[in-house]
Amino acid sequence: METVPQNQDTGQIHWIREQIAAERRELAEVFAALTSEQWNSPSLCGGWRVREVAAHMSTGFRHSTARTVLELARSGGNVHRMADRIARRDAAAMTERELAAAMADHADHPWRPPVGGRIAALAHDAVHGLDITVALGLPARLPVARTTALLAGVTPRTLRFFGARIDGVRLEATDADWCYGHGPLAVAGRAEHLLLLAYGRRVPEGLLAGPGAGRFTADGA
Repeated sequence: METVPQNQDTGQIHWIREQIAAERRELAEVFAALTSEQWNSPSLCGGWRVREVAAHMSTGFRHSTARTVLELARSGGNVHRMADRIARRDAAAMTERELAAAMADHADHPWRPPVGGRIAALAHDAVHGLDITVALGLPARLPVARTTALLAGVTPRTLRFFGARIDGVRLEATDADWCYGHGPLAVAGRAEHLLLLAYGRRVPEGLLAGPGAGRFTADGA
């Protein structure tokens, strides 16, 4: 099984770059195979269909820094409002072929989020990819090493940032040596599904097990 390099310098940086490129190319293949119905189906991102998520994922490749600053100003300095407006606009303007090609054509693009560096860029692509594939019920695709590298970055700070509420819950991966949290309620599932929980998502029913599972399902309280 592939493992994450323990070297924190050149080896790990190279590995993360490889994973980012692989993630984008793999998602481009997924996108290219989607039907029109799937493109217009709901994702795990509230209020966004698959096509809005795909458009959002490639915004950083297609928009310059100057244009992004201008778009932010037009949105009153609200990053979330800007992202929502641009995703909806671009999703309406771009064809499905263009949305898929945007990922493949920019597999090696050096874009990163404002904070978090390269690993945050990988998380951005992987989590939004799961927003699409899990919502559509597609087969699991993320390699466990890629997923656990992202799970290794889960901290109380990141949980707060993404609005993930796991107080009183212990997350336990069934396909990897990873767990997080303390509490009387255990929630078990594939590493990629727990990654979604750590990023504030709820998942479709039946993907998690344990006494606390209902709290994180799409129909949970």
